[in-house]
Amino acid sequence: MLLVLEIIVILLSLISLEHEALAALPYTSVVLPVHKHTDASKPLYSVQVMTAYVNMQFLTQNLLIDLDAPIIWRTCSLQWNMYQGSCPADTQCASPVSCEEYQCTEVRDSFSYKNPYCPRETNQSTLPGWGYCTCPVNVFNPIDASCVQAQLNYDDFTFNQSNGGNIYTGIYGAYPNAACVPSSSLQSFPADVTGVMAFSSSPYALPARLVDPLKRVIGLCLPNTLTTPGVLIYGDSPYYLLPQSSADVRSYLSYTPLINHPNSFGYFIGVNNIVIKKRSITVPADATTKISTTEPYTTLRTDIYNPVVRRFQMVTKRIPPAKPVPPFGLCFSTSTNGTQAALRVPDIDFSLPEGKKWTISTVNSIKQVTTDVACLALVDGGATSAPAIVIGAFQLEDNFVVFNIENSTFGFSSSLLPKKTSCSNFNYTLVSSYP
Repeated sequence: MLLVLEIIVILLSLISLEHEALAALPYTSVVLPVHKHTDASKPLYSVQVMTAYVNMQFLTQNLLIDLDAPIIWRTCSLQWNMYQGSCPADTQCASPVSCEEYQCTEVRDSFSYKNPYCPRETNQSTLPGWGYCTCPVNVFNPIDASCVQAQLNYDDFTFNQSNGGNIYTGIYGAYPNAACVPSSSLQSFPADVTGVMAFSSSPYALPARLVDPLKRVIGLCLPNTLTTPGVLIYGDSPYYLLPQSSADVRSYLSYTPLINHPNSFGYFIGVNNIVIKKRSITVPADATTKISTTEPYTTLRTDIYNPVVRRFQMVTKRIPPAKPVPPFGLCFSTSTNGTQAALRVPDIDFSLPEGKKWTISTVNSIKQVTTDVACLALVDGGATSAPAIVIGAFQLEDNFVVFNIENSTFGFSSSLLPKKTSCSNFNYTLVSSYP
């Protein structure tokens, strides 16, 4: 009995030391640069991830940010026996999951059941020259709404550690089950984007594979420019943007609960009303609101879209109208006697539970589509659109948003521009050592 007690005391001491060591770690998050792409059918955003270590340096891939995807997938080749130099040049390789391994059954039985677009894959296949069966899975292409056959793998990704304001030389590794696709599957993708990084609540998305000391908190700031990256900070961290490098962006945030949706791994919030210049448009009680990085503009179900546009048209009646440019239904002339003028329009406020308000200002509500025409960046989703509201990426640009999976809340800053900063102001200078 005494020996048992001594063993218990030793184990408790080791656990205590482990927790102290974690608490003493100098980093609280990992950082991924966010790039904007406009060379596809719609604007898209990717994170740059280190995916392989070759010849003493990391190779990187740009992977599409998808808040709904149940699993990560990218272009890569499968090899049963991974050893130094075995992967062909200009190729990124991964180890396959066999059809006989429990991971294959587990993923097939669970990851796709909330994705109604793709059927489950049950056929077995083999790699050329090998007799072992691989594990095919179907993944969803969010750009052209197609299904892609992929092969399940044992993947690994590497990230820069951070304190929320700097990146360190230290690195953090994650080892999820992901999937390999052929490069021919990416014809609808931007030129330098080679897959999808899933940031959803799925057990096979990246957040489920980033563990202690990192907390399941996604801080996302989409850039409005192609030239300077935005930032994704994962972990329970402060957020600092230049030039106010001592001001924690968390002080700008308001929070509202995240709502579980039975048929999606994405992120949903409640919207009670949409307010334009003190006039409130009621959002039906059955309406759900999703946050999306793959839909370019906010989409409203027709019964919500029509009164919103009518109200907006009324409060902007002094602005000369222009012929609508699809997909938008309300546009304005920005040219007077050959001189282009910037529009200034009333804010659009999304009224949320507990009296919270997410303000969409001009920079996120008006899209300049030609030199002479700007449009209200809202889209009619149709009479049966589900979800009823999808807040799109244009409305997220230069807004800092936080998906806190730990406590099921969504944080939002509204536009950072009045704060004299932007999503392109993260300090990516590498700090060689911890403070």
